[in-house]
Amino acid sequence: MKNRLKKYYQYLFKTHQKKTWFAIFILLITYWRILPNPLFNDSTSYVLEDKNGNLLGARITTDGQWRFPETDNVPDKFAKAIVAFEDKRFWYHPGIDPIGIGRAIKQNIQEKSVVSGGSTITMQVIRLSRKGKSRSLWEKFVEAILATRLEVGYKKSSILKLYASYAPFGGNVVGIDAASWRYYGKSAELLSWSEAATLAVLPNAPALIHPGRNRDALEAKRNRLLDKLLTKGDIDSTTCQLAKTEPIPDEPLPLPQLAPHLLDRAFANYRLGSNQKSRIQTTINKNLQQRVNEIALQHHQSLSGNGIHNIAALIIDTKTGETVAYLGNIEDKNTNENHGQDVDVITAPRSTGSILKPFLYALMLDEGLITPTALVPDIPTQLHNYRPENYKQTYDGAVPAKTAISRSLNVPLIRMLQLYGLEKFHFNLQNLGITTIKKNATHYGLPLILGGAEANLWELTSIYASMGRTLENAYTENGLYNPKDFRNAHYLAKAKIEKTPTKDWVEEPPKLSAAAIYTAFEAMLDVERPDEDGSWEIFNSKKRIAWKTGTSFGFRDAWAIGVTPQYTVGVWVGNADGEGRPDLVGVKA
Repeated sequence: MKNRLKKYYQYLFKTHQKKTWFAIFILLITYWRILPNPLFNDSTSYVLEDKNGNLLGARITTDGQWRFPETDNVPDKFAKAIVAFEDKRFWYHPGIDPIGIGRAIKQNIQEKSVVSGGSTITMQVIRLSRKGKSRSLWEKFVEAILATRLEVGYKKSSILKLYASYAPFGGNVVGIDAASWRYYGKSAELLSWSEAATLAVLPNAPALIHPGRNRDALEAKRNRLLDKLLTKGDIDSTTCQLAKTEPIPDEPLPLPQLAPHLLDRAFANYRLGSNQKSRIQTTINKNLQQRVNEIALQHHQSLSGNGIHNIAALIIDTKTGETVAYLGNIEDKNTNENHGQDVDVITAPRSTGSILKPFLYALMLDEGLITPTALVPDIPTQLHNYRPENYKQTYDGAVPAKTAISRSLNVPLIRMLQLYGLEKFHFNLQNLGITTIKKNATHYGLPLILGGAEANLWELTSIYASMGRTLENAYTENGLYNPKDFRNAHYLAKAKIEKTPTKDWVEEPPKLSAAAIYTAFEAMLDVERPDEDGSWEIFNSKKRIAWKTGTSFGFRDAWAIGVTPQYTVGVWVGNADGEGRPDLVGVKA
C-alpha cells in the first residue's frame, strides 16, 4: 500500500512539475512577444536639413501634426530637465517605480482625487504608443507590464529618445525637435536651460499649458523645475536666476522654408520612391542658401516691374559636385498673385539660347578644327530658308573664334556648327549629359546652337561644373583625367559618389580635354559684364569668372552660368508660363 501511494504521489509531482514548467514557458514567450513591433507607427513630417543638420524646411504629416522623425539624440539639457520633472529615478528603476506609485497613492488619498499617477517615463512611452486607451486601473496595470518588457529590450537612452520623439508639446506639435523649432526657431541642441525646462513641462499637460495662453501657469511650472535642477546640482544659482528671467514663448513660429522646391524634389525622389526616408540631410549650405534667396528677392523686385516674375538659381561646389544652394523659383510674399512660383525651374526644360556655344567651341578645339585666333566669317548668311542674325544685327566681316564666343555672335557660331557637323554636335551634347534633347538632329537643325533645343538649369550647370572640375584635376594630377569627373550635381549629404582610384585615371580625356576647357574658359572670361564701364575691375575683391549668358528666341529665357575653381553658379530668369518680355536678355537680366 505504501509503495502504491509513493508511486502515485511521484506521478502527481512529475505531472504537476511538467505543467508548471510548460506554463512558465508559455508565459515567458507571451511576455517576450507582448510588445508591439514597431512600437510607434505614426506618420512623420518630411524634414529637409542642410549639411550641418540645420532645418531647411518640413512638411506637415497626413494627420495634421508637426511630428518630426525620431530624434537621433536627446539634448543633455532637455534630458536632465525631463527626468527631473517626470521621473527622477528613471535611470535606476525597471520600468515601474514602486516609490513613485506609493507617493501617488498617498497624495490621491490625501486630496481625495487623482492628482498624481505615478507613471514613469517608460510607462508614458507605452501609453503614447497605445493611443485612445482609458486611464483605468486595468490599463495602468497593462502599461506597467509592457513598461517592464520595454526595459528588457531597450536601453534607457533609447526609451528616452522615444519619449522625446513622441511626447505632445501642445497644439499639433509632437516631439522635441518639432517643438524646439516651433516655439524657439532653432535646433533642440541649441536650447538654453530655460527653454529646455519650458519644453520639459509641456508634455505633462499639453492641452492646459500652451505657449500663447496660460503663460503664468507655464512660467510657474518652469521655475519650479529650474529650482529642482538647482537642488540636484545640474545648474548653479546664477544660471537658475538668469533662466527664470527668460520670457515664455508666444504663439508657435512658422518653420523655415528656405528651399521649398528642393523639399518637393527630395520628397518625390525619396519618399514616394522605394527608399522611404523622412529626414533628408542635404549638401546645402544654409547661410549661402539664405543669401541667395535674399539676392534673388531683391533682383526680383526690379524685374517684376517689367512683368518678369520667376528666377531660379543653382550653386554647385565645383570640386565636389555638391549642391550648396538651390533656389527653384522665387516667391514674393508681398503679392498674392500666382505667377507659377510652385514650378521648380531648375529641373524644367527651357530654350537654351546661346548657353551651348562654349561646348561647340571646346569640341572643335579638341578636334583641331579651329584655334582661338582663327577667323570666322561674320557676314549676312542665307541657308536655304534660314537666315541667322546677330543680336545687334551688325556684322564685322570676320572675327576670331574666341571673340565670337565672348561676344556671343550668332552667325559665326552657325558657320562653326556647319564645319563641325550637326549630327556630331547633337550626339556630343547628349554625351555631355543633356537628357532633354530627345529628338533627332535634323529636327533641331542649325538653330540648335542658338536655342533651338531645350535644357534645364540642373544639367547645364552640372556640365559647366564638370568642365571646371576636369580642368582643376588635370592641373593637380599632372594631366591625368578622372573618367567620373563629368557627372550631374548631387544634393544628398551621404550620396555614394564612386571615387576612381588614382591608378585608374587616364591620359585621354573622356569628354573634353583640359586644354580645350582652359581655352573656352579664357574666351568666357571676356564676356561682357552688366557693369559696362568695367568699374568692377578696380576692386580688390574682383574675381575672374568664366561665364556665359544666353537669351532664347522671343525673350522668354535669360541664362547666365559662371565658373570659378570654388563654385559654379547657374541662373535663369523669365516667366514660368513662357511669356516673353522686352529686354529679357541674359547679360542684363
